[in-house]
Amino acid sequence: MLASTEAIRIHFDYSAWATGRLLNRAGQLSPEELARDFGTADKSVLGTLVHIFAADRLWLARVQGMQFGGFVSPADYDLAVLDREWPKLSDRWKNWAASLTDDSINEHCDYKDMKGNPHSTPLWQVCLHVVNHATHHRGQVSGFLRTMGKTPPPLDLIFYYREQSSAST
Repeated sequence: MLASTEAIRIHFDYSAWATGRLLNRAGQLSPEELARDFGTADKSVLGTLVHIFAADRLWLARVQGMQFGGFVSPADYDLAVLDREWPKLSDRWKNWAASLTDDSINEHCDYKDMKGNPHSTPLWQVCLHVVNHATHHRGQVSGFLRTMGKTPPPLDLIFYYREQSSAST
């Protein structure tokens, strides 16, 4: 095993924490700022947040062995929807991860990618991918905020560790 179940759980907690902080900051933007096109694949702050949310949702369906009927829905492009639904999705990830064992984390997740190609990946790799994917795109959103003259919230993993450490003392 290359990743412990405890490390996986901590990283899902971190991802939810960082996403919550970034959603709070995005909530301070005007509709024009949320939709500003930065010339990236997902274009805007809102588009990039939607991409992360949709990927989190898709991967959860995959690890649960369920089919997911699409990637992004038009309803996702509403910050209020993300504010309401993303914490629920994060809780579903945490509940799923709570059932992992040192044996099950090494089991393979069989799924098809967006093009229909079959894959089989150890669960621990999928879990770390989900967290890393979100971290990458949250970094893009942080860059968008800086380009608009805004200060993004600290999202580094070490800030999460420090906050958790001080909360437990």
